[in-house]
Amino acid sequence: MLAAGTGLGLAGCQPRLSGLFTSADTHPGDYPTVQAVEYMGRLLEQRSGGRLGIHVYPGAQLGNERDTLEITTFGGLDFNRTNLAPLNSVEPMTIPPSLPFIFKSVDHMRAALDGDIGEEILESFTQHDLIGLCFYDSGARNFYNTRGPIFTPDDMKGLKLRVPSSDLYLAMVNALGANAVPMPFDEVYQSLAQGVIDGAENNWPSFESARHYEVARFISLTNHLLTPEVLLMSKVSWDKLSAADQQMVRQAARDSVPHMRKLWDARVASSRETILASGVEANEVDTTPFAEMMKPVWDEFLVTPQQRDIAQRIVKLGETL
Repeated sequence: MLAAGTGLGLAGCQPRLSGLFTSADTHPGDYPTVQAVEYMGRLLEQRSGGRLGIHVYPGAQLGNERDTLEITTFGGLDFNRTNLAPLNSVEPMTIPPSLPFIFKSVDHMRAALDGDIGEEILESFTQHDLIGLCFYDSGARNFYNTRGPIFTPDDMKGLKLRVPSSDLYLAMVNALGANAVPMPFDEVYQSLAQGVIDGAENNWPSFESARHYEVARFISLTNHLLTPEVLLMSKVSWDKLSAADQQMVRQAARDSVPHMRKLWDARVASSRETILASGVEANEVDTTPFAEMMKPVWDEFLVTPQQRDIAQRIVKLGETL
């Protein structure tokens, strides 16, 4: 179970539920995940006759994802949109969809998470006092840097690349021959500009919105991760709902997914256009040699039969698409 933090989060942080739910997101207010949860809130308001709604706190107003996850487990927050990375050390079932190169494409990722595989992963959160409601996109992540194009793993040797504070990300980048540097996201721009790091990795919208493309003028389309985001609800708050309202919340969350994906696809296209128009050099990559170097990483992180089963089913599904 995630430990309840002390001194973190909402004032009072007491379990409460009065019809207007609260939700946290580290992304800014115009980001597709924030807009998707706001859309879900409008659905709840309509379907409940105004009894239920959601107030979203975007832009990390309530802390980073690890902090808000702790608050959510004991009911200080009702909903939390988070990436799977902070959950990797908590719930083993989040590891398979977080593995590098496990998804062949966005369509592959969406197909896996919309079916039985996604349901099993969502159900695994219950033992951590969280209710898994739905998955949102986090996009294909690519490497970008200040030095030059990356065509092969050899081009990564010696590069200092920022990664989130995640054992899996560290293992992935180091296995490719680069030097992984864990660093908070808000420190990346200055570190790139000052040469503290040579590059980082992320999706097109984050590369653009954080303005990293102003200093890192090379992006290589490795598409190494398609790790999803997940919308969670506090079990404390969930248990206060009637069965009918629980079903209403679950359905509204699922109905927000197509809305989020439409916004996300448009945001990716817009961000890519902005970045390329600025003169950033983008290059296609043969990902086969990169993916082949991930076998030791998969072996290291797939430690349970359940994890290996999920990973095998994801791979097999990709072969049919």
